[in-house]
Amino acid sequence: MAIRVLIADDQGMVRTGFTVFLSAQPDIEVVGEAADGAQAVARAVELRPDVILMDVRMPGMDGLEATRRIGAVPELPSRVLILTTFDLDDYVYAALRAGASGFLLKDASAQQLADAVRVVAAGEALLAPTVTRRLIAEFARLGGPRAPAVRRLADLTERETEVLSLVAQGLSNQEIAAELVVSEQTVKTHVGRVLAKLSLRDRAQAIVHAYETGLVRPGGDGITRTG
Repeated sequence: MAIRVLIADDQGMVRTGFTVFLSAQPDIEVVGEAADGAQAVARAVELRPDVILMDVRMPGMDGLEATRRIGAVPELPSRVLILTTFDLDDYVYAALRAGASGFLLKDASAQQLADAVRVVAAGEALLAPTVTRRLIAEFARLGGPRAPAVRRLADLTERETEVLSLVAQGLSNQEIAAELVVSEQTVKTHVGRVLAKLSLRDRAQAIVHAYETGLVRPGGDGITRTG
């Protein structure tokens, strides 16, 4: 089945351009557009798209608030891919906390856009290494864990905890498999179990959860695992 996409951007030309290209992909269908955050929320509830391309800065309700509201709708399957032309430093943590599954700059190529939609639709987090580093820096600035949910980690096995800590470092399944000397399919199974046990939607939420529970913490020269 085709991946159903909603495009939320206040610039009509941007929406048109994205629609034209994505509609030409055999496995992607653009099912609607929105010109601001409020429209994005309403259209998401109405159309239930698989992926929402969400601009950050829009008049009225911005993309971050729209993402939060969409994430709060029970059983809404939509995953949000944040689109921005701006430096992401001010948005990375807030967007992930709001429930975004990834980020994409508007100057990305057409092929990168289509690939990003496919990645997010498949339940993966689209977090480039630069984005992960910014997230780590933001946690360092905030100063440690923010959520008292460490007890939930007790439900994980030792290997699942190890996999979560590697996910939090921004490693791909292939890289985690190499680190642990297991198959990539085994890693996928562990990641799926982690998400299910912690009631997390995708890897983006898993990364935030790992930091906020203190499983991993920003160190002076990288990441420090705890426990």
